[in-house]
Amino acid sequence: MGALTILIPFILASLFPYFHSPAVSQTLSSPFANQGQWHLMQASIGISAMHMQLLHNDKIIMFDRTDFGHSYLPLSNGRCRMDPYDTALKIDCSAHSVLYDVATNALRPLMIHTDTWCSSGSVLPNGTLVQTGGYNDGERSIRMFTPCFDETCDWVEFPSLLSQRRWYATNQILPDARVIVVGGRRQFNYEFLPKTPNPSNSPSSIPLNFLQQTTDPSENNLYPFVHLLPDGNLFIFANTKSVLLDYKQNRVIKEFPPIPGEDPRNYPSSGSSVLLPLDENLGSPEAEVVVCGGAPRGSFENAARGNFMQALSTCGRLKPTDPNPTWVMENMPMPRAMGDMLLLPNGEVVIINGVGAGTAGWEHGRDPVLTPVIFRPSETANSGKRFSVMAPASRPRLYHSSAVLLKDGRVLVGGSNPHVYYNFTGVEYPTDLSLEAFSPPYLAPELDPVRPTIRYITNNNVLGYRVFCYVTFTVPYYASASEVSVRIVAPSFTTHSFGQNQRMVVLKLSGVTYLAGEAYYATVVGPSTAEIAPPGYYLLFVVHKGVPSSGSWVQVM
Repeated sequence: MGALTILIPFILASLFPYFHSPAVSQTLSSPFANQGQWHLMQASIGISAMHMQLLHNDKIIMFDRTDFGHSYLPLSNGRCRMDPYDTALKIDCSAHSVLYDVATNALRPLMIHTDTWCSSGSVLPNGTLVQTGGYNDGERSIRMFTPCFDETCDWVEFPSLLSQRRWYATNQILPDARVIVVGGRRQFNYEFLPKTPNPSNSPSSIPLNFLQQTTDPSENNLYPFVHLLPDGNLFIFANTKSVLLDYKQNRVIKEFPPIPGEDPRNYPSSGSSVLLPLDENLGSPEAEVVVCGGAPRGSFENAARGNFMQALSTCGRLKPTDPNPTWVMENMPMPRAMGDMLLLPNGEVVIINGVGAGTAGWEHGRDPVLTPVIFRPSETANSGKRFSVMAPASRPRLYHSSAVLLKDGRVLVGGSNPHVYYNFTGVEYPTDLSLEAFSPPYLAPELDPVRPTIRYITNNNVLGYRVFCYVTFTVPYYASASEVSVRIVAPSFTTHSFGQNQRMVVLKLSGVTYLAGEAYYATVVGPSTAEIAPPGYYLLFVVHKGVPSSGSWVQVM
């Protein structure tokens, strides 16, 4: 490391005058600091945000489906999509995908060519979104979107490249930068992208009997929950059961106990799941999976007859890396199906969107749950602090809604269309084309004295495996190194109540050094392995006293 690189944090420190703030009161009284806050960002983006992915240029790509008919956003420059196989419009001059610029709150229409309804996605190490499958003429398509810093980038499509129809499948980026695509409707198999030469002539899709074993009359095993564990194997949850898949040897190496209650958690019962943060400070990071919500068995069929059964209120936690893992169950403050679970920068989990009765599917949901819940895994179950109910939203978010974490720590929410087409009148829950942002309590202004601000990251924001990195930050009122953590978050591809590829790694912290004034630098070590953090773009946050900074993009490689 050059002398200039070493000196940069000290030079930066001199730019911040010393300022001493009083300690923040331990009891915060404002509604914002206790329950968060909502803001309407866009009354209409022209489409319903069924799928969302935050990209490393701080723009969010969103799309719904082509067979809704005309959207409410025209394509630019007089373009039209011509598709003789589309079930709604053979010639369509409206957009079904948009690029949303978070900083300017502006939109740009994008052009998708085949139907993306209920598709899946992953971001490659270079930042390109690889998007797979869908319905009808899109069911075997691969689409790619590479972020740019001008107005030129758009979707590029490769029809019929998937080996099987992938509708309601799940993607996961792997340590070797490949993407595994798991399942889909009546697809009890998986495949890898990019495809590799196959001298043995073995099939390009690999059977996974577990998916066939977990289907039922309502399916309830679509969009399986897939999590990459620190040992490199895949935890796959479908319906009520879960297994450990060694995808390198193409074999299931462990079966876990069914989640208690025997009620399904996957689409259309549609609970949600996250892999809790992997903490490198523990030596060998412990993996823990959480599954929350869903619907009782038979709910889908009952909803079709107009009987909307109460959703599930239980969460199950499982440590798949334990020698004898067992589920630990607890209750959320309210029942919820079709909720989205997102990892927040401080290690908490927000559960947002969804319904209190019914399931996913056309007209199958009732009793919208407007209040997000903050789940704090680090709090003990009997502390009374494990779950906190947040401020209610003003708009129901039912079937085909989604949510993603933003760089500044807000949660962007969009979508909701429980109808076969766009439908705004004469229905209980109209199609929603808006975007809202939920600001969790950690963004309340009274926490500004302990809020860190990232000023500089060494190595040009590249985070190498097992490589030291220095993160310079300022904070008006510094507590101690024990109150500091540095975390990286892989943004999710969110659709149908599951954030695909979502993960958080707490970096190993060697120490925090005082520079001058309000400035400090944290010495951290890059991820130990690609199994813990696959290569790619992550948001890096400094967290101080439970309050996160705004994120900075880093590339793990």
